[in-house]
Amino acid sequence: MAKLTSNRALPLVTGVVTAAALSGAAVFAVLRSGCEDPGSYLVRDDVVELIGGCLQPDDLPVTPRPPADGLGTNDPAMAR
Repeated sequence: MAKLTSNRALPLVTGVVTAAALSGAAVFAVLRSGCEDPGSYLVRDDVVELIGGCLQPDDLPVTPRPPADGLGTNDPAMAR
């Protein structure tokens, strides 16, 4: 009977240990990030902006937007 109980408890213990390890790694990463200013969010004209913080525009990959006047002119579906 003891073996049956330990087989049922193993997934639970494994999950708890994994969650604790990942939480510890996340806390360690945040503490070692070196960011002095966490930034703040400001809502202007229904747009949320991050003011301050450690992110720079070059840190985020941004795909260029299509020009507003030629919207859809290069789309093959629009040419039909």
